[in-house]
Formats: sequence, structure tokens, C-alpha cells
Amino acid sequence: MTHRLSQRMLLGLVVGAGLGTLAHFVAPDSARVEAIVAYGTAPIGAIFLRLLSMLVIPLIVPALALGVASLGDLGKLGRLGLRFLLYTVAVSGTAVALGVALVEIVGPGRGMDPELVAKLRASTTVAQAPSPLADRSGADFFVQLVPSNPVAALANGDMLAVMVFSLLLGVGLAAVRTDAARRLEDALQGLYDVVMWLLAVVIRLAPLGVACLLFTTTARLGYEVLGELAAYVAVVVGGLAIHMLVTYSASVRWLGGMDPLAFFRAIRPAMLTAFSTASSNATLPTALLVAENELHLPAHVSRFVLTIGSTANQNGTALFEGVTVLFLAQLYGVDLALGQQLAVVGVCVLGGVGTAGVPAGSIPVIAMILGMVGIPPEAIGLILGVDRFLDMCRTTVNVTGDLAAAVVVARGEEAHPNPEPG
Repeated sequence: MTHRLSQRMLLGLVVGAGLGTLAHFVAPDSARVEAIVAYGTAPIGAIFLRLLSMLVIPLIVPALALGVASLGDLGKLGRLGLRFLLYTVAVSGTAVALGVALVEIVGPGRGMDPELVAKLRASTTVAQAPSPLADRSGADFFVQLVPSNPVAALANGDMLAVMVFSLLLGVGLAAVRTDAARRLEDALQGLYDVVMWLLAVVIRLAPLGVACLLFTTTARLGYEVLGELAAYVAVVVGGLAIHMLVTYSASVRWLGGMDPLAFFRAIRPAMLTAFSTASSNATLPTALLVAENELHLPAHVSRFVLTIGSTANQNGTALFEGVTVLFLAQLYGVDLALGQQLAVVGVCVLGGVGTAGVPAGSIPVIAMILGMVGIPPEAIGLILGVDRFLDMCRTTVNVTGDLAAAVVVARGEEAHPNPEPG
């Protein structure tokens, strides 16, 4: 099912971009083409994106709360949970910082003609909202992270405050071990399950949404935007490769005490499963087998780290989200201040915790971040056609990161033999 959907999304990309480019060159500034865009493809694409945006808050709140609550009794968690938490934050932060640096150095969205950038911004069918980060600086930024009224934060779309409240809610659920608290946790799990089902339904509409969004953009701008898209894909894949081969190798060697070559050879089955399924959750059984049978990690460590990590340690997703937001900012000519870029890094790290470990699970999170920094959320339509391939790549990095985290956390817990190369 997922494979057929990805094929249809790619077809939507090709058809939409092809027909739009053809219309741009055959009938530039045609009233008929503009009517097709204004009354057909643009509204359909906008509806698709509004459906995605509709699910952001109902997805983020339970996902973050349940992710923290799944750590269990915080008082008894001890050094195992603390190691995992510190490692996850540090490595996810490194991943996003790497992605941001690559976007700034390569500039995949800066190659367009300024006139085309102006047309792109003017052609957005969804009004561009002001950035909620624009008026925050210095101490006010940190003060406003804590919502005085979480309901108001939800209503106003103040996602940073919503995330902080969700994290605190998760801490409370982990600390309070009463039947009533467990019922609240079950209710949040029920909300999460329902929203994930709705997300799957919306994603099935993605081929049509991608075709309409790409037709709208290329009919107005031509094919130049596709060259920028290719550069974006190269930056994402390059960043993921560097993070996996350099960051994970260093952490496995210096923090886990294991030979990186032996590590990568041992986890090949999990990497192949992750690449083919594009789902950390679907890869979990294979990852558990690899951790215990090939890496010889203590069972209590591998089960704890890999189970939580399939949702809460998604470094590849965090890097992808950071690159995507900054690329679209460059493409739309939105100049992000240093403080806003740091906020994007922080939200992407949290997004690695609150993103569902299923195909396309990061799309609603990216739409939310775009709105936070003043980029039209519909901009995400430009990358949906190539998202399946990037999803396969970042899921491979996510699963590799979970296994690397298990190696690091397991060090000192119990003796485990080092797998030898070959």
C-alpha cells in the first residue's frame, strides 16, 4: 500500500510539474491557465494543506506527552533514562545544526531569480501569517515558552508554548502513578491513534495535492523551481550521510566503545528494513533482533532504548525538518534572524520526539514550523513529491541512530562482546 502510494505521489509530481511547465511556456500569462489555477488547482492544493495543518496540534500534544510518559516512573528511571535523554538531545541537536550549516553553505533555495521569488511569494493561495517569533527576543523568548494559559496557546497556534506544556504533561503522567492518570494516558493514546488514522487518510490524497500544488507553482514560475528542488534533495541526502557515517561512528567508538565498522556490518538487516519500509515502528522487531543477536546488547537496555527511540530519537527526521524549513525560507525570500534559526533548531529537536515513526509522519510538524517562522504553509507542497525517497533515507538514519544510542547506553550496564568485522 505504502509503495503504491509513493509511486502515485511521484506520478503526481511528474504530471503536475510537467503540465504546469508546459502551460507556462505554451500560454504564458494566459487568462485560461490562470483561471484553471485560481479556481481549480490552487484551491484543491490549499484544502489538502489545510487538512494537514488541522491535524498538527491534535498530533503534537499526545505524541510529546506520551513520548515522555513512556519513560515510566521518573524516580526509578535512574542512569539508563538519563543517558538516553542526554544522548538524544545532544545527537539530535548536532543533526539539526549540521543540516542548518549545510543549507547556509550550499544555499539550495537562493538560486532563483529575484523576480521569480517575488512571483512565488505573491502566488501563495494561503495568506502568509506574521511569524510568532518575530516579536520575541532575549529573556522574553524564554519567558513566553511557558504558557500562562495552555488553552489560549492552543487557540493562538503558539506551538513553542504548546510543546512546553505537552512535555510538562508527559512528565506529570510519568511521575503520577494513579489509576486516574493512567486513564488520562489512555485517552491521549486514543486521541493519538485517531489522529494517526486521519493523517493516513489525508496522506492518501497526497498524489492529487502534489499534482495541483506543483501545477500551480510551475504554471506561474516555469521549471526553474525544479532545479532548486534537486539541490534541496542533494543537501538533505548529503547531510543524512554525513550524520550517519561521521556522528554515529564517533559516538559508537568514543561513547559506546565499539568498532564502527563492526557496528554497521552488524545492523545491515535493520538498515535495509528501515529503507524499504520508511517506518521506524515497522523496523522495530528487526532492530530488536539485531541488537540482541548481532550487537549482543543487554536485553533490558535494547528493549528500553529501541522501543522509545522508534518515536523519541529520530535524528534523521530532525535534520530533515531543519533543512526543509530553511530551504523553503530561502526559496520564498524569508530572511530568518539568528534567534529564529536557533528556535527552528530547538523545535526540530522536539519534533524528533513528537514525530510519528510512520511514513510521512514529519509532514504536519514541518507545516507547523513553517507557520511559526512566517513561511506560507503551502510551501510544503513543493517537497511532497520527493518526500518518499527522503523518508526512506531519513528512516534509515533514525533506526541507525536508535541502535547507536543502544550501544552508548549499554556501555557499563553489563558486559557485552564486541562484534568483530567480517
